[in-house]
Amino acid sequence: MRTEHDLGDAEPAPFGSPVAAEPMTIGLVEEAEPVARSQWQLFRRRFVKHRLAVIGSIVLILLIILCFGAKYFAFYDRNQQDLLLGPTSPSKAHWMGTDQLGRDTMTEILYAGQVSLKIGLAVALFSTLVGTVIGAAAGYFGKIVDQVLMRLTDLFLVVPAIAVLAVAIKGFGKLQFFADLGQTFVIIFVLAALGWMYIARIVRGQVLSLKEKEFVEAARASGASSWRIIFRHILPNCIGPILVNATLSIAAAIVTESTLSFLGFGIQPPATSWGNMLSSAEGNYNQNTHLLYFPGLMILLTVLCVNFFGDGLRDAFDPQAKH
Repeated sequence: MRTEHDLGDAEPAPFGSPVAAEPMTIGLVEEAEPVARSQWQLFRRRFVKHRLAVIGSIVLILLIILCFGAKYFAFYDRNQQDLLLGPTSPSKAHWMGTDQLGRDTMTEILYAGQVSLKIGLAVALFSTLVGTVIGAAAGYFGKIVDQVLMRLTDLFLVVPAIAVLAVAIKGFGKLQFFADLGQTFVIIFVLAALGWMYIARIVRGQVLSLKEKEFVEAARASGASSWRIIFRHILPNCIGPILVNATLSIAAAIVTESTLSFLGFGIQPPATSWGNMLSSAEGNYNQNTHLLYFPGLMILLTVLCVNFFGDGLRDAFDPQAKH
């Protein structure tokens, strides 16, 4: 019998000879089974591929940290006035200039961002909770419940939002109960009360398509209650659209609050928000344009980051997305 060394040195045998006809033993490498990824791993992988969403989420987190940690990052104290200095353009001492009272604009923007971001996040949370419950109840129970809740939703949709918000904020502000809670809470309450309709209609459509699925029928057959089926089986499968619309509600609430403050119906001095700063700069933008540009830039940057983040969530929750 020939050894491996002999076979290595020997000349190749012609085709058809006994040596060539000998069967060759080939070692098969056992293939590794692919590792199954969870839904959250797939979600994270798709989200990371959306570069604008990643950049937007990072910038948004930085804005939240800077605004709510303003006492650690601001160069000056809040509402620190220098009447002799007056309004000045951006400089090394004041990166975003100063306002009419000599206050550092960058410091005031960071503290004003606390109010604007707080309103946006709180309104998105409350409106999403209310809209999700109403939409899920309307879609699951149907019939008279669906008719009543959807007609109520349509009624709120046709109301001119800005006019109603302005009147409601003024009206609630005069009540002692709401006056004790503060004007920020009044704005959050009113904006959330008029911002739940869109998410309710979306959740209703999702529930209508899911309530006839096999897993819902199985849960119903096992004796699960209606609300248990809604919260344990149906709503977890609607988490994608709910989160996407919740992020978009943040941007809508910030823009609406800024509009109300600019019109004089929102945050009132001495409290400040980005919209309130825009309103204060209205009469001086010809001489001091920085007082108008920087608060507007913060609103634009926040809204863009929130929209990019929501766009990334939508693509990440969609398994058929091409991103």
